[in-house]
Amino acid sequence: MRETGKIKLGISIGDLNGIGCEVILKTFEDSRMLDFCTPVIFASNKTISFQKNELKIGVNYNGIHKVEQALDGKVNVFNVWRESPIVKFGEATPEAGKYALLSLRAAVAALKKGEIDVLVTAPINKNNIQAKDFNFPGHTDFLAQELGGESLMFMVTDELKVGLITDHVAIKDVATTIDAKLIKSKALAIENSLKVDFGIRKPKIALLGINPHSGDNGVIGKEDEEVMKPAIEELIKEGHLVFGPYSADSFFGSDNYTKFDAILAAYHDQGLIPFKTLSFGKGVNYTAGLDKVRTSPDHGTAYEIAGKGVADHSSFKEAVFTALKIFKNREEYQELTANPLKKQRLKR
Repeated sequence: MRETGKIKLGISIGDLNGIGCEVILKTFEDSRMLDFCTPVIFASNKTISFQKNELKIGVNYNGIHKVEQALDGKVNVFNVWRESPIVKFGEATPEAGKYALLSLRAAVAALKKGEIDVLVTAPINKNNIQAKDFNFPGHTDFLAQELGGESLMFMVTDELKVGLITDHVAIKDVATTIDAKLIKSKALAIENSLKVDFGIRKPKIALLGINPHSGDNGVIGKEDEEVMKPAIEELIKEGHLVFGPYSADSFFGSDNYTKFDAILAAYHDQGLIPFKTLSFGKGVNYTAGLDKVRTSPDHGTAYEIAGKGVADHSSFKEAVFTALKIFKNREEYQELTANPLKKQRLKR
């Protein structure tokens, strides 16, 4: 149990040449944020000092060498390294990838040990972060290996939630990757997350078809008829409120999405293009299905504006609030589960 009641929020720094440090520092430049959590940035005093001076962001911080030294009411910087990395704003350099990985590994280690309660990750460059011990297409796959549970990329706002059956999979491999087992697994992961993480008692989930027009009864591919529909029918028989498959091209434009608590898309762009179009700057990338809470903003390194001081920190701030909200929802759910009388009152 947390002694102070404040959630200890870990932050991995992301690519030093991108806008990660900027959106982090801008978020906590507002001292009111410290009323909600105790932030711990995994980087170094020298790195944060350089970034805040270059970007002219007025943030005071407390340097620490152990997570337990973090002080409430302060922005804490856990010193992962002592040297001063060379920062080249807007460039994808091996050095930036090296320090992004050092920060991420240190933050995840602290999360696994319970030294921090939740993790918010600043954007990485998926190419320069690659290493012998990091051969993943992104945060989600790495976290799936490091943390318990089955990961699901879940893009969320208060009004719109979109999960993916396949995330970082090439288009040519999508149809062969999706089978009934995977569909059911992801649908159940979304349902559980909606209940536990977002407090929705009886979630309704829409599934989007794999092919254009959901295959048009087999005219445009047979995957929807032979794989998607039988999986949905099984889920319905088991008592789950899942519907579809819906034709993806008209689903969002017709506002059909507003009738559901979440949408499960077949592949990355099918889900993320409409999500980011409808909510860019407000959306959060949440890795659902894990034993620990991790969120991130819905944008990348944004090299084109890095170092200019013009980055919008709205999505990072939303990622912080979402992580805190999910953590509290999980605590409440566990309490209700452990106390049958409270759970009974909730059902009424």
